[in-house]
Amino acid sequence: MIRASHTQPGFLAALVHRLAGLTLAIFLPIHFVALATALNGADAFESFFQVTNTPLVKTAEGAIVVALALHMALGIRVLAIEFVPLRERTRVVVSICVAAAFGVGLMFVLNVG
Repeated sequence: MIRASHTQPGFLAALVHRLAGLTLAIFLPIHFVALATALNGADAFESFFQVTNTPLVKTAEGAIVVALALHMALGIRVLAIEFVPLRERTRVVVSICVAAAFGVGLMFVLNVG
């Protein structure tokens, strides 16, 4: 059963913030392996790059960028709640954070910037 408090925008924002953080924590070791192959020379890195050059990985890259943007935007929201003495409009702020994150993801996918 879902509690009424679990449907509030603040709870959902905290949940998304944590899930985005977990996604990034799973991604980082894979990223470090990719960087380690670059230290073994250009051929090793090129072979790793060829393996990861698939549509599934490209989609996952876009999802990682969105997760990073979500984690950053919602983290800034948490900092603002802690340190800015203003009453927050949670629904509006969460909507802006999510829109900004998907905007960054779209810019990445379209290779803008």
